Amino acid sequence: MGIDLSVVWFVLIVFATLMYIVMDGFDLGISILFPFVRDAEERDVMVNSVAPVWDGNETWLVLGGAGLFGAFPLAYAVIIDALTIPLTLMLIGLIFRGVAFEFRFNATPSHRPFWDKAFLGGSLLATFCQGVVVGAVLNGFPVVNRTFAGGPFDWLTPFTLFCGLGLVVAYALLGATWLVMKSENPLQATMRGVSRGLLLAMLAVIAVISLWTPLAHPSIAERWFSLPNLWYLLPVPVLTLMVAFGLWRSLNNHASHTGAFLLTLGLIFLGFSGLGISIWPNLIPPDITLWQAAAPPQSQGFMLIGALLIVPIILIYTFWSYYVFRGKVQTGEGYH
Repeated sequence: MGIDLSVVWFVLIVFATLMYIVMDGFDLGISILFPFVRDAEERDVMVNSVAPVWDGNETWLVLGGAGLFGAFPLAYAVIIDALTIPLTLMLIGLIFRGVAFEFRFNATPSHRPFWDKAFLGGSLLATFCQGVVVGAVLNGFPVVNRTFAGGPFDWLTPFTLFCGLGLVVAYALLGATWLVMKSENPLQATMRGVSRGLLLAMLAVIAVISLWTPLAHPSIAERWFSLPNLWYLLPVPVLTLMVAFGLWRSLNNHASHTGAFLLTLGLIFLGFSGLGISIWPNLIPPDITLWQAAAPPQSQGFMLIGALLIVPIILIYTFWSYYVFRGKVQTGEGYH
């Protein structure tokens, strides 16, 4: 039996997407947390905690987008057409966030507040739009003759807007627990308190989406609640509650610094897994599977050679950069 290249590429794209959510998620989350921290030195510590590594985090977004374009061109064409507005706004937000990130280090004290607001605004816009995209994919797209058959604002629904807010909460929680790991008192104490509130908000978001999606989509309800699927998939919500409980305990244990961030990663992974289970094997819900959206096997095989060369390099670079800049960030310490 041969290798199913469509499944291999699906796994690679999911892996790249998850890596992006995890890595760019916490540095977007750090800027979202700026309103909770007024002290200029503490804000510098927040930014310096990701300054050496943030540039490389978006490599995974590029890899995932390029993989989707080459391996599943139909899905790429439909998603780009259906989500032109939120994807464009997301890129504008990421660009603005990146410019503000660099400029705030060199700004005069009088201009620093402006770049802090730009940093916050760009990150909020990018994060919110990413959540909208996730919600729109869950809702699905009308496709006729392999072409998107909807309108330019089909993505604008209450569900997608809620998903946008939900991702803001998720990234903020990632950023807060990252700072619990990377900072010291009093910033660390502030982030512990913020994380507890964000964890409760995150659980509420998960609960609402978990109810909303099956109520709005009978196919998703059948996937989760029909037998024997219910028993097979029950570990996902059970593990989510267990991880959330462990995260709450870790946030209240002042001797634990890394546990909260690792458990938050677990919570994000479980939420991401739940979304994947809901739409599998459709790459363009509700009807187009990953095999129907796939490029010819020759194209997928040719691209896979390059991916198998580049992905280990990215992983090695990522591991090395985080290893070199491990440890706490001190007040006044900077990398620019």
